[in-house]
Amino acid sequence: MGLGVGICAALLAAASAQAATVTLNSARVGAADVAALEKFYETAFGMQEVQRIGAQEVMLNFGKSVAAAKANRAAQIVIMKRAADDQTDSIAHLIFNVTNMKATVAAITAAGGKMEREPFVFGNSGITIGLGVDPAGNHFEMLQQPKH
Repeated sequence: MGLGVGICAALLAAASAQAATVTLNSARVGAADVAALEKFYETAFGMQEVQRIGAQEVMLNFGKSVAAAKANRAAQIVIMKRAADDQTDSIAHLIFNVTNMKATVAAITAAGGKMEREPFVFGNSGITIGLGVDPAGNHFEMLQQPKH
């Protein structure tokens, strides 16, 4: 009977976990120069500062103004101070939805970022994917959904 009770408890715990609401709070990247990387994300992606913890950490979100960005309940990007910029990690950490890949790529390069792989259509999905690197070496991905 002990095994049956254990299985029931495990099933109830799994059901509770599935019923819980889980959302993305934020995604963190690092930079030796937090202020410079903040400027990149503001310029390239139109983000606004919503909170700052000294010179060590800044939180950014989307909005046409600082007030709109602070009111936005979507996940934020957190830039945290690190000792040195590192370009050895090739896994994209940030994924952005974009509506105009060409214009976004132009904004990224104008702001000091670079494209790691030029935008391409993924298989037969119609989804355009672009892979970039910010000035501190953090990798990001951009997705543009097909126009219907």
